[in-house]
Parts: sequence; C-alpha cells; structure tokens
Amino acid sequence: MARTPTVYPYDSFSVAEDAETLRGAMKGLGTDEEAIIDILTHRSNRQRQQISKYFSDELGRDLIDDLKSELGGHFEEVIVGLVLPPDEYLCKHLHKAMAGAGTEEETLIEILCSKNNDEICQIVETYERMYERPLAEQMCSETSGDLRRLLTLIVTGVRDNGNDVDVGRAREQAEELFNAGEGQLGTSESTFSKILAHENFKQLKQIFEEYKDVSGNTIEQALKHEVNGDYLQALLAIVECVQSPPAYFARRLYDAMSGAGTDDTTLIRIIVSRSEIDLGTIKDEFERIYDKTLESMVGQGETSGDYKRALLALIR
Repeated sequence: MARTPTVYPYDSFSVAEDAETLRGAMKGLGTDEEAIIDILTHRSNRQRQQISKYFSDELGRDLIDDLKSELGGHFEEVIVGLVLPPDEYLCKHLHKAMAGAGTEEETLIEILCSKNNDEICQIVETYERMYERPLAEQMCSETSGDLRRLLTLIVTGVRDNGNDVDVGRAREQAEELFNAGEGQLGTSESTFSKILAHENFKQLKQIFEEYKDVSGNTIEQALKHEVNGDYLQALLAIVECVQSPPAYFARRLYDAMSGAGTDDTTLIRIIVSRSEIDLGTIKDEFERIYDKTLESMVGQGETSGDYKRALLALIR
C-alpha cells in the first residue's frame, strides 16, 4: 500500500520570513493564532527545525518556550509537537506513559509495535540521550510478564532488518505458532513473542498467510483464543501493522474519539506524528472502515477553536 502524507515541504519556504512572522504573531498583547497555525501546519518538520534554529541564532529566543508562553491546552500540545523533531516527540510520549503512578501500556504498544528496527534504534538512542536512562531499563521497571518480555525484545532491536521472505521457513514458523497455542493444551507465550518480535514484517505477513492454511483460523482468532490483556493488544498491534499500518492507526484514531470523551493525547500524537508519513492513507482507510471521514469526526467531536483548526489543517 502506497503511503501518502498530508504535510509536505513548503515550496516557497523562507526561513527568515516565517520566523519573523511567527515572532510578530507572538509579540505584544494578544496572539495571532491563525498565523501560527498557517505556518507550522504547512511546513515539513525539517523546515520547522530551520525556523527553530533561526529563532535561537538570529532572534536569541527559544521557539518552543515562546509558543508555550502564548498558547495553552491541547492547541499548545499540537503546535509544540510539530516543532519537536519526530523521534524526540515520540520519546516524550513514551516517557510520559511511564512517569508517575501506573503505566499507559497502550501508548507503549502503539509506538513500539508499529515500528521497524531502524525506527526503534533511533528511538532507543534518542530516549537515552534525552533522559539519561536506557529505554529498555525503564520499560522493564514499568511493565511486567509477557508484555514486558515482548516489548524488551522489540526495543533491544532483535527484529530482522531485511525484506526477504522465506516461504518454506514461514510454513515451519506457522506450524510452530500453531503448536504453541491452538495445537496444544495451554499456551507457550514465549514462542509467540519470539516469532512476532524477531521476523521482519514481510516474513510475518507470509507466516500469517501460512497460519490460516495450517490452522483454518486467522492469526487474530488464534491470539484472541490463546492470550489476553495488554499482551494480546500488543500482539494484535503487530499483526495489524504487518497487514496495514494505516488501518491500525485509523482504528486507534476512531477509538480515541468514540465513546464518552476524547482521548486527546492519542488523537494529537497520531495526527502529528503520521502527518508526514501516511496520514493521507490513514484518512482513506478511516473512511473505508467507518464510512465517515476523519475530518468530519474530528470536526464534530469534542475538539474546538484553535485546537480543532490546527488538527484539521494537518488532516487536510
């Protein structure tokens, strides 16, 4: 599936012009939110980094500090998120998910189970630089059981980095999965973790095809039958991302907005972090699966004002 972003580099980009306009929008009494939305949602992250550098080098100011002092609430979260480098942005979310009492396992699962090995290595490196603590170490103290073992395998970078598919081996691995679950009494969780955390996504896709043949059930049906809780959610996230990352993120967005209240943190994180990767494709999948547009759901939902305008600008 081709991946279509919604945010592209701006053709007529002038770092000085943008930086001076942003400075003017935040100077004096009142703030010109429209100018802030207009510039930052229509520039690539690389262009935003240049604006940020211009702020510090030429204006002697910190763009993020200035934005934080002028904006508030969810609108501030969107705008500040856009100005952070993408891997730092995700690391902040990982850190927040593990801070304080309790752990937001869903956030860890969404960020870590949807990435390939190169992306994981980048996140691991950035996390340690930002928080002076290895991600694996902090995660081990905040999660437990099978989920901890699976996520630890993922962040230690054991996943195969290639794109090769070995059909014969996929058949053997499908049989191994069957024998670890449906084919016996009880479940060997370590076999599920080992295969789903080690193989590249193309090999996994082939394994899941073979699994249907071996078992008569889909891998999802088997997993739901054999495991539960957060561990199940993590394995299903890997399966969904192997089959279609945009469909996975479309479901996450839908879940964030359906039911009572909106999970704004998840809504913002996905829209900001996927806008230059595949938000266009996620939008299409959203409409295909739920028979309504992402725009209409964000627009009619519980977002309002500048917050809503910023999200819609990124979606469009």
